[in-house]
Amino acid sequence: MTLARPPYDPELQAFLDTMLAQPNRPFNLTTIAARREEQAAVQPTIDEILRDTGLEHVELAVPGPDGAPDVTLSVVRHPDRPAPTACVYHIHGGGMIMGNRHSGAQAFPGWVERYGVTIVSVEYRLAPEHPHPAPVEDCYAGLRWVADHAAELGIDPARILIAGGSAGGGLAAATALLARDRGGPALIGQLLLCPMLDDRDATVSTRQFDGSGLWHREDNIIGWTALLGDAKGTPDVSPYAAPARATDLGGLPPAFIDCGSAEVFRDEAVDYASRIWAAGGQAELHIWSGGFHGFAMAEHTAVARAARAAIESWLSRVLT
Repeated sequence: MTLARPPYDPELQAFLDTMLAQPNRPFNLTTIAARREEQAAVQPTIDEILRDTGLEHVELAVPGPDGAPDVTLSVVRHPDRPAPTACVYHIHGGGMIMGNRHSGAQAFPGWVERYGVTIVSVEYRLAPEHPHPAPVEDCYAGLRWVADHAAELGIDPARILIAGGSAGGGLAAATALLARDRGGPALIGQLLLCPMLDDRDATVSTRQFDGSGLWHREDNIIGWTALLGDAKGTPDVSPYAAPARATDLGGLPPAFIDCGSAEVFRDEAVDYASRIWAAGGQAELHIWSGGFHGFAMAEHTAVARAARAAIESWLSRVLT
């Protein structure tokens, strides 16, 4: 039975129709490698994004989790900014199966200039080649290294904010849980944009958006299956894999959580914010009317502009 679902915003619907009209390779567990290649071919690198901005980009290889390869970090900063600065530790999206530390870097120049921060973007291993706990442990290892080496990076270790969108939002939430449970590093905030939080595929919104949008229920099942294998949906999934599984959301840094009303992740985002409040924590929640997953890419639309303004308002309060 097809469920009634919230409509897309008219401006966003036009953009979405254009996106969906483009030819795409079928998406399943066997086509992930090819989809990665297609994405990499059109995605600008951090150096390309920073061209003519005067900002500095340094790549570092730092120790990964015990017994695992090094983790690559991209550090973006203003060479003339007085140290120490606040840090935004960025985790890219891509459904746990695609993307790299360059994904989402279009936001970096604006954040550096507007808030005076240093950006650190982490390259984590991807599923299915590297299932849980590899991605989140890479993210935590990179965060731990940044905090421990803050002085040489020109970063204030007491002013680190974690951020991510989609799978990156889920990993940011999971890394914040790890940081809480392992005694640090302390974080001043967590920016969770349309976060991928729940592997159970049981909410109303995931059933409403079955086959509709740029990331829908079938895609989501592929991403979680790649990360968790046969454990997906079972009682044994760790909250460090799927943060919605956490029974205790107390003691976390203040959160900004947003999502579209017309996407799979809507209900798990609302639930996560509600349970942070129930635990006595701080969360700012925005559900953007008519937004599909990834609607922020339609930068010219009124909804995307409003969402960007809300993010900037929260970041300015947390970082400055």
